[in-house]
Amino acid sequence: MNIKIKNIETIREAAQEFINHIGNHRVFAFYGEMGAGKTTFIKAICEELGVEDVITSPTFAIVNEYTSNDGPIYHFDFYRIKKLEEVYDMGFEDYFYSGALCFIEWPELIEEVLPEDAVKVSIKEEENGTRSILF
Repeated sequence: MNIKIKNIETIREAAQEFINHIGNHRVFAFYGEMGAGKTTFIKAICEELGVEDVITSPTFAIVNEYTSNDGPIYHFDFYRIKKLEEVYDMGFEDYFYSGALCFIEWPELIEEVLPEDAVKVSIKEEENGTRSILF
C-alpha cells in the first residue's frame, strides 16, 4: 500500500486511510530518516483512533501509553537504545504480544525481537515536501 501526504492539512485523511488497512495487525514498525514525519504520522493515527491524551515522541521514556476508543496504544521510540538488553529489561514482550496496537519508531535497533507479523511501514520525504507511506 502507498499513501501520499501532500501537506500537513491532509495528514488526518492519510491516517484514516492507514487505519482502514490495519486489519488484524497489532505491531507496526515505522522506518524513516530523522525528520521524515514518523512521530507526526503516528500522532495523527492516534488522534483518528480517539486518543485524547497528549501525544508526544517517547524519545526519553522509550514507551508512551495512550488510551483510545478500543483500548491501549503503545508508542515506542528506540532511538536511544544502546543495547538490546535494555529492550528485554523493559519487558517488550508484554507490549508486543498484548493484543494492543504498538507503533514503533527506530525499529532498526530492535529488529531481532520484532514479532514475525510486524508490519513494516516506510515513511519517505519526497523532494517536493510530500511524504510517501509504504507498507
